Amino acid sequence: MKKLRVLLVGESWVSVSSHHKGFDHFSSGTYETGNFYMQKVFDDSGCIECTHMPAHLASEAFPQTMEELQQYDVVILSDIGSNTLLLSHRVFVEGKTAPNRLRLIQDWVASGGGFCMCGGYLSFSGIQASAKYYRTPIEEILPVAIHPFDDRVETPEGVHTTVLEPNHPLVAGIPLDWPPLLGYQETVLKEGATLVAKTQYGHPLIASWEYGKGRSLAWTTDIGPHWCPTSFTEWVGYEKFWQQAMVWLSHQS
Repeated sequence: MKKLRVLLVGESWVSVSSHHKGFDHFSSGTYETGNFYMQKVFDDSGCIECTHMPAHLASEAFPQTMEELQQYDVVILSDIGSNTLLLSHRVFVEGKTAPNRLRLIQDWVASGGGFCMCGGYLSFSGIQASAKYYRTPIEEILPVAIHPFDDRVETPEGVHTTVLEPNHPLVAGIPLDWPPLLGYQETVLKEGATLVAKTQYGHPLIASWEYGKGRSLAWTTDIGPHWCPTSFTEWVGYEKFWQQAMVWLSHQS
């Protein structure tokens, strides 16, 4: 198998805290990333080369041409809102036109690329609907429809997964008893899409379909804590799913 080239966009954040100790106070900030478990899966595969583009760099660094996107077999957007890709410095600060990179992704998938959106507080619709992928070119290429409202489903009781298509290349060979998840995004399966797995509440967890010459996948939960706890990321099915997903999205199976 040829080396698969994957671009993972998002999965980084800056947290600022304010500390008050009697009369005195101070602030502190931390930078964190959430790609550790997925990156390890790809590194361990021996055939998947993953480039992580943190959210704070994506506004300027994400490809702006078809030629740049064609360097990759698969693009994953994970926990990064649409505004980051729409509002580059040229547009937001300089007030000039620039390529619509959501539409660029759509055109790239239609011509044969593989696309995946993973769940998170800034995926699909997102917290307070601020991810804002509803009625965008990204929604058009996804196998699920996105709600116009905050679509998070918090499940401290645990998500129980039912695999509906156990022979699908995405989940083939993975045990049917999945560890619990702690949340996901509510979406609606589109006509013609394949519902590979669902939650006990009937919402899609994994959905796939063909779009033009390309393929698209919706993974509606996170790729790491908190929605996807370590009991899931360290489970054998996590590694197998993501390795098989990259193979399927890139038309290698």
